[in-house]
Amino acid sequence: MVAVSESSSASLKSQERETHLAHRPWTFIISPAIKHLIAVDFIQIETSKLYFMNILGGIAGAVSRTVVSPLERMKILFQIQGVNAAYNGIGPTLAKMWRDEGVIGFLRGNGTNIVRIVPYSATQFAAYEKYKRLLLEEGKKELDAPRRLTAGALAGITSVACTYPLDIVRTRLSVQSASLSGNEGQKKLPGIASTMRIIYVSEGGIMALYRGLGPTMLGVAPYVALNFHSYEVLRKYFTPVDRTSPPVAQKLLCGALAGSFAQTITYPLDVLRRRMQVTGMKEVNYKYKNTWDALMKLLKDEGIRGLYKGMVPNYLKVAPAISEKKKINNWTI
Repeated sequence: MVAVSESSSASLKSQERETHLAHRPWTFIISPAIKHLIAVDFIQIETSKLYFMNILGGIAGAVSRTVVSPLERMKILFQIQGVNAAYNGIGPTLAKMWRDEGVIGFLRGNGTNIVRIVPYSATQFAAYEKYKRLLLEEGKKELDAPRRLTAGALAGITSVACTYPLDIVRTRLSVQSASLSGNEGQKKLPGIASTMRIIYVSEGGIMALYRGLGPTMLGVAPYVALNFHSYEVLRKYFTPVDRTSPPVAQKLLCGALAGSFAQTITYPLDVLRRRMQVTGMKEVNYKYKNTWDALMKLLKDEGIRGLYKGMVPNYLKVAPAISEKKKINNWTI
């Protein structure tokens, strides 16, 4: 799950940064909009360090998303198509995307995903710092593992909730131009603002922009916990006796394996999220009352396998995404 994996990786990376950020001058102030949104106090951190981290973090996020964009869009198409699948197999699907839409077909929805990075990262960072201070025991300087996990999960939930409309727009733009079940996709797509307006006006107001938020929230805590603990187990296993951490290659492997394991367990919730996000679209013609209704209908029509549609491209994008992001994120440590 993309949104959840971001919160988990931020929680893990925060551990590495805490040592560097301790005892720094308190000079940076979170914007009033974010402060009001999640009720944070002033966050104090060295300005130049923060800007450097945020810029490179944003670049890392944009690069990693663009690298795996064809696989991400493929995953979404697999997730939302029903029994009469128009997209089958990795190779044939890539060929169909190229044949029907050209190179832009590999990047549908990626622009929205990149736009989402800035508010998502800002909210997540501010929320994590706030929750960390709230959970910190008196007399201690750092959180223990359970409290750090809790802070990471809460920060993930907060950032997902604040940027969720952009996620639903990304899904819609990824689907609208596709040729599903023999239907011709749209050739000219509306922009981000136009898509939001269409959803708001024609599908039920503000609540329509948060359709599918329930299964997303349900997946945050288990994903963060599974990813964190499996990463720690693997990291210790691959760490040589005379070192405190494994080499870079093994660390990347640990991240990929931990992410894949956590995503496997929580993946059905991601499928349900996507199904809820496209409910009401003429391209797919799903009519779900709620998440439970979506689950029951999906199991009835497609069986257990329907809950794991798109799992293969999801696995394939884990390693390159982590690798590309790690290359750039190393500059921030």
